[in-house]
Amino acid sequence: MFPELQKIANVRSRLIRNMWSQDMRFSHYNIIAREIEKEIKKGTDGIIITHGTDTLGYTSAALSFILEELNIPVILVAAQRSSDRGSSDAGMNLVCAAHFITKSNFTEVAICMHENSSDDYCAIMPGTKTRKFHTSRRDAFKVVNDKIIARVDYKNGNIEYVKENYKKKDPERKLKLKLFNEKIKVALLKQHTNMFAEQFAFYKKYRGLVIESTGLGQLPTTKVDEYTNEHRKIFNTIKEMIKKGTIVVVTSQTIFGRINLNVYSNQREVQEIGVLGHLSDMLPETTFIKLAWLLSNHKDKNKIKELLLTNLRGEINNRLEKEFL
Repeated sequence: MFPELQKIANVRSRLIRNMWSQDMRFSHYNIIAREIEKEIKKGTDGIIITHGTDTLGYTSAALSFILEELNIPVILVAAQRSSDRGSSDAGMNLVCAAHFITKSNFTEVAICMHENSSDDYCAIMPGTKTRKFHTSRRDAFKVVNDKIIARVDYKNGNIEYVKENYKKKDPERKLKLKLFNEKIKVALLKQHTNMFAEQFAFYKKYRGLVIESTGLGQLPTTKVDEYTNEHRKIFNTIKEMIKKGTIVVVTSQTIFGRINLNVYSNQREVQEIGVLGHLSDMLPETTFIKLAWLLSNHKDKNKIKELLLTNLRGEINNRLEKEFL
């Protein structure tokens, strides 16, 4: 369908699964990772994974964590509009990914999609900081709290780097797979008004719970009048969950910025009972993936808590650029 690829690289393609991306599970991340390992052992110089758009950010984050000491580029591409449509972005995204792999010394997991609605440039976006912002636009994917890695000119294949602090090829690096426990239970709960303690208690047998909270990391835990008695029940439920071993982390529903649990007294109170997330700027999806991955690969709970808020794959910025403050 895209014969121009033959002029860019020697391409060998094969099917791993044919499925909707909303049906992805931890098992599928492991399958993809093992297939990547097979290709690396064959001497493959780079890998393109075609994927549905809806959970593309989850998969890119999952592979970013699984593929430790990766020494080739792994680029995920998708299409907002199917290949049988005149406005399809499938071919351009694929071609730009191929150009980037053949002309770059980049060795991380990234996403390649339209940078804008025109057929001129694709953006190479970091695997742990990218989110789908629109249901149908071809430039739906944007980087949050960070910059694109590079842009690829579709017409001539030229690459313009925006970031230089990425991992480059190193012959000493050897791939290690750190896979997911396919049965581990971790949840992502979106906070809203008028919540009940039972909504949180539902996850009491889960190993981890990520709460997509409001603002700087606010949870509905304060009794302010006769109508908010339920909020102390929520506080006590979360406290009991943490006491019994569930790791609870807050992220924010806002798009940009970071969590700060030291601003208000109710936030300091939830910190005291063990709620994590202070100063994190991770996406909720990435936090969910990272927590599940850490729980899959570590038994020491204190180590998991430490690593959760440590930047491992570019998922946390120690310092935000001025435009994200």
